[in-house]
Amino acid sequence: MKDKRILYVSSEVIPYLPETEISSMSFEAPRLVNNNSGQIRIFMPRYGNINERRHQLHEVIRLSGMNLVINDMDMPLIIKVASIPKERMQVYFIDNEEYFKRKATFADEDGNLFPDNDERAIFFAKGVIETVKKLNWAPDIIHVHGWLASLFPLYLRQYYKEEPLFENSKIVTSVYNTGFDGTLDSSMVEKVKFDGIEGDALEELNEADYNSIMRVAIAHSDAAIIGSEEIPQELEDYLKKWDKPVLNFHNKDSFSEAYLDFYNSKVL
Repeated sequence: MKDKRILYVSSEVIPYLPETEISSMSFEAPRLVNNNSGQIRIFMPRYGNINERRHQLHEVIRLSGMNLVINDMDMPLIIKVASIPKERMQVYFIDNEEYFKRKATFADEDGNLFPDNDERAIFFAKGVIETVKKLNWAPDIIHVHGWLASLFPLYLRQYYKEEPLFENSKIVTSVYNTGFDGTLDSSMVEKVKFDGIEGDALEELNEADYNSIMRVAIAHSDAAIIGSEEIPQELEDYLKKWDKPVLNFHNKDSFSEAYLDFYNSKVL
């Protein structure tokens, strides 16, 4: 992986959130690349339940200050950064008071999904892309983890399709068993259409449940990784028919060689 640039876009990363398959692999995969002479950038949302003082997050003024338009509303983008202890890795946090101040990640204390999770996902996708543009850092591979990050492939391939910085970037989406019950906001498809995104993919978003938004992510990717030992049958069947490279599940004790080989021989 010498000098290859890999951008990790994840809904959760340890040590900032509790350990899950997603947060664990969103840490282990970048560390693997970092230790094999690759260059990495990691992005995640700055949820309100992340302790900024303990993790020493600080705002990056030169990257903050832009407004992103979400469903015809101007939403300020704030970028924060922190270093993972004992690792030569930084994490960039996408922040906005309206979307990420609440003291939880995806749902309220009763387990109800936040009604604006669709807008949070759009904001996160746009925020990462705009920040990487400001950094002027062209990734060779973009590896997406977690459903809140799942609109990233759609937005990069459609909304930002003329952006030269990502002209040669390959997108890999990891598919996990960690989804959500129910659907995202029923007007989500209209919010995506507001950004001028059209086409068959949007039919999937008419009923924006976990499986459908993951199918949209996969459809706009160049490769996929099965991130859980078992994933929803619907997604397993979809990947079997898909005509692009798919890496089968490897746990965090045995993934290193498989991921490096997949990145090098199948994705690049």
